[in-house]
Parts: sequence; structure tokens; C-alpha cells
Amino acid sequence: MPPVPNDVRPYPALDEVDRAILAELAADGRLPNNALAERVGVAPSTCLTRTRALRDRGAIRGFHAEVDPAALGLPLQALVSVRLTAHERAAVDAFRARSVRLPGVVSVFHVAGAEDYVLHVRAASGDALRDFVLDHLAVDPVVQHTQTSLIFEQARGMG
Repeated sequence: MPPVPNDVRPYPALDEVDRAILAELAADGRLPNNALAERVGVAPSTCLTRTRALRDRGAIRGFHAEVDPAALGLPLQALVSVRLTAHERAAVDAFRARSVRLPGVVSVFHVAGAEDYVLHVRAASGDALRDFVLDHLAVDPVVQHTQTSLIFEQARGMG
């Protein structure tokens, strides 16, 4: 079962080996189990059992390939800030549920401050990005305001 957004998951049983497994997988999610076991200093069978347990507990949310968006025909990226008109839980939850399913949405961030959400969006062109905002956000009755910032360059941090 995927973690619920407001589900605070304490991980009191994580020990040094579990944290080492998580750190290694965060750095390289394709690391084979044998190499992972060697790096964290445990037997491969132990490593596999612990990795599965971490996944089952939600500490590992998934594995993915980082693909160049241009290779998908979506070279333009933007951050679209969204301010909602209503802040009742039902309206906020409904917007979140809709927004994660919109075409081109990579991530949805519920943030503090003047804006309520920031959507990381990929698009084929400036026209496609404009159409996304007009067709999916501007027409949403709970959206009061949007502001779009183009991403010129993205660099992934170590954390």
C-alpha cells in the first residue's frame, strides 16, 4: 500500500545497516543486490530480506529510471505555482487527486506560503504548456491564480 500523504511514518526500527542500504539505493537504484550487500557489509540473503522489508514498510517507495525529458518529446519543463480559492480539506484533497493525474505532471508539491501547490510539468512546447495551464488549471473552479516559471536547467542534488 503506497504511503498516504499525511501519513507520518516513524522508522524507529531502522538501524545502521538499513540506513546504509537506503543511502546506497538513493545514490544508485540499479545497484545489484550482491554489490549492495558488499557495500553495506552483510550477506546477500540478509541484504535482500532487509531491502524487501524496507520496501514493504514504505521506506523504499519505488525504483525508477531517470530519463531525459527531451527523449520523450517533452523538452520544456516548468514549475506552475497554484493558489486555491478554498482551503477546506475536501477541496485541497480533490485538487491534489486531480493534479497528479494531469498530462505532463511530474510532481505535485503542497507548499507553505502565498501559493498552495507547485506543479512540476513537462511539455512539448511553449504552446503546449500554455494549453496545459488554460485547459487544466485556469478552468478549475478551486484555482484562484497560477504563475508559471520555466526551468532552464535542472541539476540533481545529493540529498
